[in-house]
Amino acid sequence: MRLTSLLLRQLVTRPDRPPVSDDPVVIRRMYERRRWSVFCSVTLGYGMFYLCRVNFSVVKKPMLEEGVLSATEMGIIGSIMLVVYAAGKLINGFLADRSNIARFMSLGLLLTALANLALGFYSGFFFFVAAWAFSGWFQAHGSAPSVVALSQWFSRRERGTRYGLWSLAHSIGEGLTFAGTAVLVSALGWRWGFWGPATVCIVAALILVRTLADRPETYGLPRVAIYKGEAEEARDRPMQSLAEVGRLQLEVLRNPAIWLLGLASACMYMARYGINNWGILYLQEVKGYDLVAAGSVLAASTFTGMFGAASSGWISDRFFGARRSVPLLIYGLLELAALTAFYLVPPGHQLIDSAVMGVFGFALGGLLVYLGGLMAVDVTAQRATGAAMGVIGLFSYLGAAVQDVASGYLLDLGKQVLQGKTIYSFDSVFSFWIAASLASLLLASSVRLVRARSAQG
Repeated sequence: MRLTSLLLRQLVTRPDRPPVSDDPVVIRRMYERRRWSVFCSVTLGYGMFYLCRVNFSVVKKPMLEEGVLSATEMGIIGSIMLVVYAAGKLINGFLADRSNIARFMSLGLLLTALANLALGFYSGFFFFVAAWAFSGWFQAHGSAPSVVALSQWFSRRERGTRYGLWSLAHSIGEGLTFAGTAVLVSALGWRWGFWGPATVCIVAALILVRTLADRPETYGLPRVAIYKGEAEEARDRPMQSLAEVGRLQLEVLRNPAIWLLGLASACMYMARYGINNWGILYLQEVKGYDLVAAGSVLAASTFTGMFGAASSGWISDRFFGARRSVPLLIYGLLELAALTAFYLVPPGHQLIDSAVMGVFGFALGGLLVYLGGLMAVDVTAQRATGAAMGVIGLFSYLGAAVQDVASGYLLDLGKQVLQGKTIYSFDSVFSFWIAASLASLLLASSVRLVRARSAQG
């Protein structure tokens, strides 16, 4: 009990220190050095979480061939992990507002890496369920803490652009997984799909704890709005107690726009994780690619996703006055069109498949910025951004969990055995993913109307 209490005290944000200096040159030098370190750390660090999350999709084919797990079991494992991850996103998001982000985020990455390391040694269904769920909980130490750190070190006028650039993290992680882990698995077997990413993430966690930072005030630096010379909203002024942080977090739960954004993100994540978790299997089973070629096609989506994510925040800040609804609609229509085309393109056209996945990744990158958190952060107090990200994350990954079970069930329902070979049909699965994308677009489009009515009320 005393050990647990000691550990929790190490994770809580530290008390504010007296001002470190009155010299603006000294303040600027310290601030900019830490801002640069924080930004690079959360971007590259969050990307590392994906190495130990998306890797399961890369090993599905060899595991099916060896009879280690069935498609339904894989769907159950993935779904349970995502349910745990969704709950973890909510709870850890609320905790992140009160935490020392450097320690909190690094601990999560280290523990999810250790879970993946263990998965390479065992192959039983129930062990996979437990270990993948354990990994899912600590995966939830990534997104919300990253956004909390960005909100602590970058002002509102910088947020859209910085958030968009940070969103490159998921593309970095997914691209490395689809391309690098696929090569590793092809050469050494499916177990290395867990061992390889785990090793990289253990090293990354040890680096992250040194390069991330707690709140500026804990180093004797001013709040970021004061540093940047911007007016502070009343809700962003200093909190005298954690109870006041809790009050701001409660306001997040009462905001109808947050709930609509959560539902829209849930539907968007059904399509996202449909492609992430089953896209390689689809390319192998329906279009006849080998594992490396299939990984290369999906890698195209992750690399273009970087441009979609990086451009989305800047575009909305630069051309739409930080209003997100119009660019969101454009990105959403592109994503829906690309997903449909990916299904309709016949086998034997790898260049076209890669191009379509490129468009899909670009559009999805923008949607992940808008629906995955930026629009929610825009309407939330700085000290409650973790709570907002937690709510959005809860909805998002519950949607992803529903997708995994539904997709696995639809695949087993539609499979046929011809001449001793099992053939999987993806017709029903793609109908499900496309319908989810359309629902996401409709829900997201209604957010502006809800906010307008709230303002009038």
